[in-house]
Amino acid sequence: MRSDAVHQVLEAELAEVRRRRGGEPPRVLDVGGGSGVWAVPLASEGCAVTVVDPSPNALATLQRRAVDAGVADRITPLQGDTDALAALAPEGGADLVLAHGVLEVVDDVEAAVAALAAATAPGGVLSVLVANRYAAVIGRALAGRVSDALQLIQDADGRLDPASDTLQRRFDAEGLERVLTAGGFTVERIQGQAVLSDLVPGSVLDNNPRAADAMAELERVAAVRPPLRDIATRLHAVARA
Repeated sequence: MRSDAVHQVLEAELAEVRRRRGGEPPRVLDVGGGSGVWAVPLASEGCAVTVVDPSPNALATLQRRAVDAGVADRITPLQGDTDALAALAPEGGADLVLAHGVLEVVDDVEAAVAALAAATAPGGVLSVLVANRYAAVIGRALAGRVSDALQLIQDADGRLDPASDTLQRRFDAEGLERVLTAGGFTVERIQGQAVLSDLVPGSVLDNNPRAADAMAELERVAAVRPPLRDIATRLHAVARA
């Protein structure tokens, strides 16, 4: 797994799960992770991973990647979405639940959080990655799309024209914490992912390992420091059941 702030937090949590479970494989539920971007590395680290995703094509990609990585026996792919979690995943059965890129696309965010809570073991952790409203504002403004930037600030859900916007909502740190707390979780951390790296031209880092290393360290430091955290492309929340 990579060394950014999100991966570091999850690696620490999985180490604690192994200690708590006497070395048994951590049970991971990856909701919306059909292509295996997270599931395959987690399975390679020894986790037992169940992936729930509505896309059969994404699940087919997951299975190919799992076979190629030699971890197909550690991954269970299931077709469905948050509405079907109660039928697909045992209640309280996951030490770690991933909902990366999920809450911004569901129709009912409160119902989705409730389903995720039901699937999380007592004392387990929910990891949430969501699109950040303020990063979207900055991105549109820098691209000269000032009217879009204004709408993203003023719209209650941080959304553009529903006919063209692929997301149902975007979050800020306070709104994300409020939604998770209302769902029964205790939010332990909110940090940023891609705080500054998406703003730095690729030419600055290309063929310059020292600059790339410095950028990685800058990202790790900025991830937990408001107001830098609050302009990250994505917000990452760690919430305890």
